[in-house]
Amino acid sequence: MTGLRSFSRMVSGAALMALLAGCAGSYAPAENVVAAPPPPSAKVAMVQPPQRDQSELQVLFWSDAQRAERFRVMEQWFAGHEVPTARNTRMLPKGAPLSPALQAELKALMDETNTAGVMVLVDGKVRFEGYRLGMGPDDRWTSFSVAKSFTSTLLGAAVKDGFIKSLSDPVTDYIPGLAGSAYDGVTVRQLATMTSGVKWNEDYTDPNSDVAQMNRFVVEYGPDAIVAQMKALPREAEPGKKWVYKTGETNLIGVLVENAVGLPLAEYAQAKIVEPAGFAGGLFWMVDPRGGNIGGCCLSLRLSDYARMGQFVLEGGKGAVPEGWFAEATDSAVDFGTSGFGYGYQWWTYPQGTFGAQGIFGQGITLFPDKKMVFAYIGNWATASGGPERGQFLDLSRKIAAEVR
Repeated sequence: MTGLRSFSRMVSGAALMALLAGCAGSYAPAENVVAAPPPPSAKVAMVQPPQRDQSELQVLFWSDAQRAERFRVMEQWFAGHEVPTARNTRMLPKGAPLSPALQAELKALMDETNTAGVMVLVDGKVRFEGYRLGMGPDDRWTSFSVAKSFTSTLLGAAVKDGFIKSLSDPVTDYIPGLAGSAYDGVTVRQLATMTSGVKWNEDYTDPNSDVAQMNRFVVEYGPDAIVAQMKALPREAEPGKKWVYKTGETNLIGVLVENAVGLPLAEYAQAKIVEPAGFAGGLFWMVDPRGGNIGGCCLSLRLSDYARMGQFVLEGGKGAVPEGWFAEATDSAVDFGTSGFGYGYQWWTYPQGTFGAQGIFGQGITLFPDKKMVFAYIGNWATASGGPERGQFLDLSRKIAAEVR
């Protein structure tokens, strides 16, 4: 695979998981698991929106105007967990503004691409903050596959806390329901890097693709849908030998972490991300039919908290993850030819030592460790993926990184 267009086309599958969030059940941790310590602040609450017709929940078929309105209030459309604001909000002081030329270029690109917000931090200080589409500093915006990098971070936290012994452990140690399937012999690390060797089709244009069949499995299997679908897949390569983008596997990581820890991802995230990162606006994370959270998709947070997450990662996770976790997680385990792009533990790696999280319709956190820079953006781009916007924003973020001091 070469080039950013092919690379960004890979992320199209995550939005389908929003379709799974309409029916919440009760979360049941795995047997014989000692739960993590309770989160240190107010209780995580279940949010149950009004009952809606399934046709209204087809996210990929919402109009441009509907997306611009609803991406800010996904908790009004889908069931999920509401995580309260951190007890101690991390302040983001104002730094010297970007040059007028860079500000003008950013604002023009936001207008051109239907981007709702951009925030640039350098050394933890705000160098640019801008909003469009009726978005404001106190509003939240859905993340789609940016959530994958949150789930990966919680995987690291579970390793540090001793709930997961090693990334070399078999996946079936934590998800026994996968025993006897193509996931036999697959390690947690191979799941994290999407190199399981299990066959998967992430093509949204194909109604028979695996990602398009997720909703069918929900209807047929309810709370068992994720494991039921994944255990039916065949193997196409030896574990560790082939990379294929699979939203279904990030959902498995979510199940794995929840089984190991004994808590929904949102509740674990309160203790391991929201509190130590100092989120200002809390977090909403959709649930699947188990009542657990969707590992591969669908959390909502403020633009400033996207940026705080980036700062948290740049600073090494403040004791929530093992020492050196992010250096390992964002070191490309899979290289896409000679393009300079690759994939780590649910993080995309970019040329010149940069890396990031990204989601369809224009969400992203791009990190420049050498410049201590976070470039966070949220959008309502014209198409889910495959357009020029991702490359435009990556190019402009590089230009900003080259000029900031």
